[in-house]
Amino acid sequence: MANLKFAVSMQRLIPFLGYHHILMILIAIAIILLSLLLAGCSSTSPLIPGIFLISMYYQHYTPSYDTSQVDPGVTAAIANIVGQAQLGVRVGYFGICVSPDGGDFLCSNNATALAEQVSVDQDPLNLIWVASTFKDSIIFPYLLIVAIILAFITFILLATFPGWHEERDLQTGSDVDVKPFPSRPVSQVALALIFIASIFVLVSVLWQHTASVAAATIAQDLGNGSVKSGVGTSAMVLGWFGFVLLIIVTIGLLVMILSIIVLDRLTDND
Repeated sequence: MANLKFAVSMQRLIPFLGYHHILMILIAIAIILLSLLLAGCSSTSPLIPGIFLISMYYQHYTPSYDTSQVDPGVTAAIANIVGQAQLGVRVGYFGICVSPDGGDFLCSNNATALAEQVSVDQDPLNLIWVASTFKDSIIFPYLLIVAIILAFITFILLATFPGWHEERDLQTGSDVDVKPFPSRPVSQVALALIFIASIFVLVSVLWQHTASVAAATIAQDLGNGSVKSGVGTSAMVLGWFGFVLLIIVTIGLLVMILSIIVLDRLTDND
């Protein structure tokens, strides 16, 4: 009986879900994904330390040798300095997470506070300082913040679009479901805002991807044989998925505006 009531209520609801409601849902999902991306490594809350741009950690492995290396033997000296260190560092847009012994993470936006909780033997090559330099000097989160604000404004504008409502047909006397066209200026403003937001996210994600790969590669090469590094997959997925959703909304709004223009012209011709 409960399932039947749910099915009936859904059948009543679905016809009243407008095209703009779908776009609003996509924008909401994009805002959530991008917000999670910005929140990466900002606290020890579940899953937050797992959202990072790059990670660096001490690990002994066979070093790479190349004919362009002037002093290949420096890897042995680095290995002696590292010793038995197991510290790992993860970097987010607004925070750094440190695992002193390969266990639980300590997260903060203050690298000095994290360094004070770690001994010299745990971080002999100053990976916390390297991570702080990457966060403060290379990462630029403000384009993403502006993009989220623009996307939220677009969400509000879409919420003003008229939905389905009943009107009485004067000829037949029966109630019919009608949906007026949304305001064209509001639609155009929403399209412009979501397009700008998409461009900002694209620039940020490309910047994030390029900077993270470059920094991770250089860090591992400098610690050849003793330091491993990697790029955060979850952060990349969140960024690119957010961009794709905003592009879908941009295309959806453009199609809606063009469709309304065509329908207006057809109506005028009639």
